[in-house]
Amino acid sequence: MRFSLTSLVSLSLSSLLSFQLIAGSPGSVLVPRRASSILNDPAGQPPLPAPAAAAQAAAQASLNLNNIQGDILIGMKKKQEVFFFFSINNVKTFKQRMKVLSLTVTTTTQLLDVSKQPDAAVNVAFSQSGLTKLGITDSLNDTIYTNGQFADAANLGDPGTTNWVNAFRGTGIHGVFLLASDSIALINVEIIAVKALFGNSITEVYRLAGQARPGNQAGHEHFGFLDGISQPAINGFAPPLPGQTPIDPGHILLGETGDSLTRPAWAKDGSFLAFRQLKQLVPEFNQFLANNPINQSGLTAKQGSDLLGARMVGRWKSGAPVDLAPLFDDPVLGADPQRNNNFTFAHPGSDLTSDQSRCPFSAHIRKTAPRADFNPVNVNNHIIRAGIPYGPEVSPKEAASNTTTTERGLAFVSYQSNISQGFRFLQMSWANNPRFIFGKSDPTPGFDPIIGANAGQSRFVSGLDPNDPNHDFTLTTDFVQSRGGEYFFSPSISALKTVFSS
Repeated sequence: MRFSLTSLVSLSLSSLLSFQLIAGSPGSVLVPRRASSILNDPAGQPPLPAPAAAAQAAAQASLNLNNIQGDILIGMKKKQEVFFFFSINNVKTFKQRMKVLSLTVTTTTQLLDVSKQPDAAVNVAFSQSGLTKLGITDSLNDTIYTNGQFADAANLGDPGTTNWVNAFRGTGIHGVFLLASDSIALINVEIIAVKALFGNSITEVYRLAGQARPGNQAGHEHFGFLDGISQPAINGFAPPLPGQTPIDPGHILLGETGDSLTRPAWAKDGSFLAFRQLKQLVPEFNQFLANNPINQSGLTAKQGSDLLGARMVGRWKSGAPVDLAPLFDDPVLGADPQRNNNFTFAHPGSDLTSDQSRCPFSAHIRKTAPRADFNPVNVNNHIIRAGIPYGPEVSPKEAASNTTTTERGLAFVSYQSNISQGFRFLQMSWANNPRFIFGKSDPTPGFDPIIGANAGQSRFVSGLDPNDPNHDFTLTTDFVQSRGGEYFFSPSISALKTVFSS
């Protein structure tokens, strides 16, 4: 059986530990059946598989969805989420309490089925310093994870760490609880239960609350663009949609097909979690677009500004790709997951090495997923993105002054089985590399105009103007700014019950 933490935490610890011996096997959920889902399913994003279809596909691929923490494969679909970062004070007590928590950690199977979802989902992940604190000495064979993100700041293009949230400076964070629901009140109840369970064995170091944007902006990040469209399709989890890249589960999950590195046996079905708090300067971004409209016959200044933003991202705000809708947004296309990802950047009669009339080489979605720019198509450098916006909507005062006064942005989360080939590679080798995409007639396409970073210095971007693709735009402001982060390992349910509880 599986239980809700709030129902268990009211019992004494000795009762809980005894209760676990009686009720230790996975099974039914002793919580009321939900009427509404924890998850969003906005039009345009790839839909999650139906529970029965996912179970059948997973069984054929020998993928155990009951052993995989729920957040890993779900993607950017949470309605509300809180990241609760903690340090460990008392190892013995922490492991005892983790034995209890492991009964309630939410699985992939649970999140796929509304009737099995708890009031609030709970997942947990650990930094390398957390593993060290717990006395877990097995190497997970990922040097980037071992060293931590604080040591990686320069490689990620951050201008030092002075703008980082204090909690992320150093290696003092041992782990993070990820709590998700459709109600912040339910999450807060779960946090109270977590804190009551672990007591003085942990200290809360930092907390960040995220939420889907309101109304028809659900699924959109703060700049206004529909996010989470270009997720890869995991073999054994969901069949690929047209244009979606199918990848082996081992690119996301350790120890599964496609993971070629040596791992400890207990690490199977776990995944590395890269967390970044990314501040977004929305009023400043909008002002930049307004000040630099693309002059195109038949377009108003506002339409020219919208076109510039779309070419910077590679998609319109609806999610429609500029490769298929080069001049105007097409909301019907953007809302159709059967069509909005079905493109490669290649077109009959056009030269893939020089033609930027539809999509710039530097566009964010092209920099981070080059599609036909690689032959064969790249299947190695993929991640599952599972982040969520944080902070309030832009106020009328901020919009009028073109100045950010209240922080907002993206709580970026990516899952991968190899950080150096996943998140870090996409950021360092592609987004921050002005020479990538290689092999083009313009040898320097420039930085990714959205997430590219140059240690706080100005960046150049080419190809944004379809009338003059050699025209370089100079970006003196980073519209996305790092506030720091950490690398974590999200263990399997079985590992939580054994290695992290003994």
